[in-house]
Amino acid sequence: MKARSTSPLAAAIAIATASTLLAGCSSAGDSTGSKGSASGPVALDFWGWAPGYDQVVDRFNRSHPNIRVTFAKTASGTKGGYTKMLTAAKAGNAPCLAQVGYETLPSFAAAGALTDITKYTADAKPQFADWTWRQVTIADHTYGIPVDTAPMALYYRKDLFAKYGITTPPATWEEYAADAAKVHAADPSAYLGNFGNDAYNYAGLAWQAGAKWFGTSGDTWQVSLDSAANRKVAGYWQDLLDKKLLKADPSYDPSLYSDMADGKILSDVNAVWAAPIIASSVKSGAGQWAVAPMPVWDAGNPVYGNDGGSATAVLKGCTHAKEAAEFATWMSTDADSVADLIKVTGIYPAATSALANPALAQPDPFYGGQVVFDVFKAESAHITTDWQWGPTMTQTSTDLGDGLGKAGTGGSILPNVLADVQGKTVAGLKQQGLSVSAG
Repeated sequence: MKARSTSPLAAAIAIATASTLLAGCSSAGDSTGSKGSASGPVALDFWGWAPGYDQVVDRFNRSHPNIRVTFAKTASGTKGGYTKMLTAAKAGNAPCLAQVGYETLPSFAAAGALTDITKYTADAKPQFADWTWRQVTIADHTYGIPVDTAPMALYYRKDLFAKYGITTPPATWEEYAADAAKVHAADPSAYLGNFGNDAYNYAGLAWQAGAKWFGTSGDTWQVSLDSAANRKVAGYWQDLLDKKLLKADPSYDPSLYSDMADGKILSDVNAVWAAPIIASSVKSGAGQWAVAPMPVWDAGNPVYGNDGGSATAVLKGCTHAKEAAEFATWMSTDADSVADLIKVTGIYPAATSALANPALAQPDPFYGGQVVFDVFKAESAHITTDWQWGPTMTQTSTDLGDGLGKAGTGGSILPNVLADVQGKTVAGLKQQGLSVSAG
């Protein structure tokens, strides 16, 4: 193998000592999330928050008598789950397995909270799209198995679109703005959509527009949240906010689903995994909701966004990394496991073989019998795969989420939010001892 210069992310990882980062490969203690002896099955703890994960774990345990996985539900990553995982890893009592979003895995690596499972994944790697495998591989070391991707779409109320004279869902952002004005003019208490405070949903909008946040040049991180491309996206949404054409309920808050149920919010631009969330949160709208491609900037060259995607990561101190990798691979590739995750969790699978899973072809009664995954399947070929996450996304997402909330309620404007988050992100990278430039 040819020698190569150290990447910025590899440098971030180097902040953690080698003994800390690779502790899971050599740890001999049983105080961590893996236990077992010659007289019984290997026991692995697994922390996560997604619905359906417990069901998948039960299925695995029934068919794998030599490994027993125990699933414990945590708060979602951005609402405390990641902090709990990192604290446990630092204390030496982390679970073997954890649900970690692609966006946060670099932060876990930089913190020395992961176990290298590269030597156990040679057979798994060819089963996944290259870009998803890159999400779990840093500096040629693999730390987890991809679970899903998260193409975005427009969830909308068919009956209310018809009521306000919207005959077809907006195909472009220009049409979206026009429809937003039409709805609010007809009923000042009604809104085409909502502007929430979820940083990763906003990331999907930036991703679609080619407005990158992070890049690398040699050994230097480039941070570009305040670039011209990002200001274009911010300007579009700020214009709608200035005209009072969007509601501003907090993302995933009960108030959002109450307004959806009451017909005050007609649509939601969100990821594939939002389908079961909307169905369970707005039950009174069953049969009236549908899914269409998210609006695009250029109808002649449609490009879509991605909001999320996660891995089953192996955390620091796992004494049974081989078995942890075996479970994680099975979870993402076994046909019955994937079917459970599609039906209950709402994932769009990362494993290439899973894209032919029959569960993706099932009509959804909540969405009027529509085969909703057909929309996401068509979009996936038009999502760029060169988006890069940075090593301080926990901080960046918190700062951005706070700023989005203020912009939605008039306490700030989006261009100023981006400039503020840019500055804080650069400072955070420098604080970690990394070379950084604003680009």
